[in-house]
Amino acid sequence: MTKAKPVLPNIFACILLDIIGMASYFIPGLGEFTDLGWAFISAIVFHSFFGGRFGMVGAVLNFVEEIFPLTDIIPSFTIAWFIRKRELDKWTADK
Repeated sequence: MTKAKPVLPNIFACILLDIIGMASYFIPGLGEFTDLGWAFISAIVFHSFFGGRFGMVGAVLNFVEEIFPLTDIIPSFTIAWFIRKRELDKWTADK
């Protein structure tokens, strides 16, 4: 049985989602309250972008990152994109 080809989402979509996650800092007083709603949405989108076990673990970590104050600066979608890109490059080299 061969390993399935990793799915690589669009890098610009990943960067945009990270920017949306950081946008709460631009709304004084509402930032941490909007993070609560965004955390659920972000986790669902993360899982749909990356799928599988990587997407599930990443979605949980992304949710936690969005819930905790002052951690929005971490570009979790973009970091995950680079990890997935490395997996895809390795998968391609093995073929």
